[in-house]
Amino acid sequence: MKLDTTKKKIIVPAITPLTPAFNIDEAAVEAMFTNFYAHGVLPFILGTTGEAPSLPMRQKRDYLVAASKYKKAGTALYAGISSNIIDESVEFAKCCADYGVDAVAATLPTYYTLTETQMQRYFEQLADAIPLPLIIYNIPATTHMSIPLAVIDALSHHPNIIATKDSERSDERLQESLQLWKDRNDFAHYLGWAARSVVALIGGSKGLIPSTGNIFPGIYQRMLQAVATGDTAVAHEMQQQSDEGGALYQSGRTLGESLWALKVLMHEKGLCQPVVMPPLLPQDETQAEDLKKTLSKIQFT
Repeated sequence: MKLDTTKKKIIVPAITPLTPAFNIDEAAVEAMFTNFYAHGVLPFILGTTGEAPSLPMRQKRDYLVAASKYKKAGTALYAGISSNIIDESVEFAKCCADYGVDAVAATLPTYYTLTETQMQRYFEQLADAIPLPLIIYNIPATTHMSIPLAVIDALSHHPNIIATKDSERSDERLQESLQLWKDRNDFAHYLGWAARSVVALIGGSKGLIPSTGNIFPGIYQRMLQAVATGDTAVAHEMQQQSDEGGALYQSGRTLGESLWALKVLMHEKGLCQPVVMPPLLPQDETQAEDLKKTLSKIQFT
């Protein structure tokens, strides 16, 4: 299907549901996708929240097969193809195309510090070689590099580059991004920094990609609807719920630890098992029980 880059949307960076043997839990994929679609949000598999850098190719392919099976007709499916090896990204993008993925996202390779010229050329080479539209994913927390907005803007005119997902925590960068792309119909800005969700939507971002949507997808769909109707009171109420929901599993934890905590919460809701892929490890049972108790007191969905 041809993706509409003009319509605002919520895309959830899905966790990768695993069995205790570290295989893809297909029943959990079905439960997660059913929950996403019930709340009007779209899945993005094999990204940062999906522990993609830790997954062998077999698990990635198995996830693609399951995601394709449970993809709702007429909706878009997104997948990450990031790798330090460009040929691996290209080959996996081709595999994604075979299984009904509609667009793919890629970060910078993460081993070498790259110049601006190298960054731009990398994404140009990738976009030229893959059969699916490409989303440029900026996440300095994991790549340890920030893609300059001027580089992304130059790339935004490539015929196979349709959007950027920006997870960099910078108010100045967010405002500059919105000024650059809010009026573009051929290139979309999606925010991966949940704390500024309402600011981004009101300012012209085409959507959000919030990890907290794994457990509380309804927050973001209500936020999007409230912004669309000019109901700023409800929009800011949803922002507060987003902040509270994110803090529940992120506060005081590293990114890797937060992924385990997120899966604990999702397990409590019957969505997946609390299994993370090595090198990540589960935390102690006391923390798990604390998470469950706190979740039981939260009223929003």
